[in-house]
Amino acid sequence: MANGFIGRFYKQPPQDVTELRQIAEIAPNAAEVAAMPKEAAAEAAVEQAPLGLDMVSERVNLHRHLLDQINLGILDTLDNEEIATEIRPLVRDYIRRNNSPLNAKEINDLVRDITDEMLGLGPIEPLLADETIADILINGHNSVYVERRGQLESTAVRFKDEDHLLRVINKIVSAVGRRVDESTPMVDARLKDGSRVNVAIRPISVDGPLVSIRKFTRKPLTLERLVEYGAMADEMRILLSAAVKGRVSMIISGGTGSGKTTLLNALSSQISEKERLITIEDAAELQLQQPHVGRMETRPPTLDGRNEIRQRELLKNALRMRPDRIIVGEVRGEEAFDMLQAMNTGHEGSMTTIHANTPRDAVSRLEQMVGMAGMPMSQLSVRSQIASAITLIVQVQRLSDGSRKVVSVSEITGMEGEVVQMQEIMRFKKTGSDEKGRIQGEFRATGLRPRFVEEFAELGIIIPAAIFEPGKPLQTGPVKS
Repeated sequence: MANGFIGRFYKQPPQDVTELRQIAEIAPNAAEVAAMPKEAAAEAAVEQAPLGLDMVSERVNLHRHLLDQINLGILDTLDNEEIATEIRPLVRDYIRRNNSPLNAKEINDLVRDITDEMLGLGPIEPLLADETIADILINGHNSVYVERRGQLESTAVRFKDEDHLLRVINKIVSAVGRRVDESTPMVDARLKDGSRVNVAIRPISVDGPLVSIRKFTRKPLTLERLVEYGAMADEMRILLSAAVKGRVSMIISGGTGSGKTTLLNALSSQISEKERLITIEDAAELQLQQPHVGRMETRPPTLDGRNEIRQRELLKNALRMRPDRIIVGEVRGEEAFDMLQAMNTGHEGSMTTIHANTPRDAVSRLEQMVGMAGMPMSQLSVRSQIASAITLIVQVQRLSDGSRKVVSVSEITGMEGEVVQMQEIMRFKKTGSDEKGRIQGEFRATGLRPRFVEEFAELGIIIPAAIFEPGKPLQTGPVKS
């Protein structure tokens, strides 16, 4: 143990390990170990200790024990090696006193894992590493839920106290130059991998800090993978891929957690690497794979309420940056007006997402948000802007069984009087549910063909006519070669 940290790293220094022969009793060759010098006996005892029968339980108990013993406030001043050096005696002392059946390799694994947790995001690090978890929902320091395969479930993960949780929160928000305190108790942030984080603390959260983490996969999903997972039909993939390559401006519409950003990432992979892309987001989370991408992020106001930079200012600036396409993570206010202007003035193929339950609702919401810009435009002018700027609306939905699907692909065909006209090209039709509550249904074409199909043929982008034939279910599962 490094003496310089005693009383500073530990709340109470660990007990001296004086009865090393007790450790030897859990080893198979107890007599042989007992004859060794004390230091060698300790090492041999844990080396020969049998494998842990319940490693998960041991890790949880040991982690809680360390949280009780360690002065958490000093962690930020130490590096990995120093923390590992200080933790190792505590781990061995815990094993000796509890006769825990852990061998030397397991002890080293525990030390490494716990060190990673302490330098990372504490108890939720294992949840972040679990690829099956889509959302992590923290309701105070002693209640953590996750969403796995579309279903919520409680976990055994706990923080020591509210201060411990606040330390983790501050580590997250400070990493992206944001803050959270009583004056600004709500904040949007992101993790290094792009996962979206929302935080609310006291006084607006009554029972302690609320944290919502929307995880992103380390490897973004492709359109082909979405077809394999049953989120869309292969014919939808063909149509949407061609639309992106042909620079069709589109909006992805859906409710919270329906998979809008996931689909936007997948669609963006079809954009040519020769194009310059500018992304605009509240919290940067898009994972575009092209080499020429400029990423911009909004900035919250300072303590005195000044220096805020909103999406609208970023959109105006993006137009001066020579973009081929502009991708807005989500439109939710007056920036919708500038987005439509961009789509109408030489930035075809731009994309964004919007919160709406149907394609028709998406048009209505856009109309309302353009009105928030305060421009002296009539309702007819606004609708004409929408009809001329946007070609496709892709509707995604999170179904009652937790699955996400593209439920509609609709084309805006223009204006008829004062009404924006649209036609549905493909849809998902529910047919019922099975004994496990999983939604059953089919992807089908309506028989209508988008107007841009003929234009694409002139550009050499061929969309097979067969994918628009009605009357038969569209293909899901592995993509055809």
